[in-house]
Amino acid sequence: MGFLKEFKEFAATGNLVDLAAAVVMGAAVGKVVSAFIDGMVMPAVGMLTGGVDFSKMVITLKDAVAEDKAAGIKAAEAVTVKYGAFITQCIEFFIVALVVFVLIKSINKMKKKKAAEAPAGPSSTDALLMEIRDSLKK
Repeated sequence: MGFLKEFKEFAATGNLVDLAAAVVMGAAVGKVVSAFIDGMVMPAVGMLTGGVDFSKMVITLKDAVAEDKAAGIKAAEAVTVKYGAFITQCIEFFIVALVVFVLIKSINKMKKKKAAEAPAGPSSTDALLMEIRDSLKK
């Protein structure tokens, strides 16, 4: 019973909702960044590197084999290392990490600004003096 109570408190505090919202927003940002990378950045990078298409950059470890029924050979795809796709994903990760960093930095800045604007309560000495004053009035 303790587990269900803890989960209910966790869900009620908003942590679960915040986490769900973060996952949805992260997926959306990921899609936007993927479209940006695939449609704008990589063509420009390819043009700057002499027309290289990163999606086609591979190292072939084993060539493809065509099917030959007479010899009993089954068709097999080529075994390749797709390092161009890896480079593209690294660039995409860097941009997503940069966007998340900027967002978190701006949120933290807003939190600090809001905390600075909040009126400070009385110090512990002032609170003690007010308590003594109130008890003397009685």
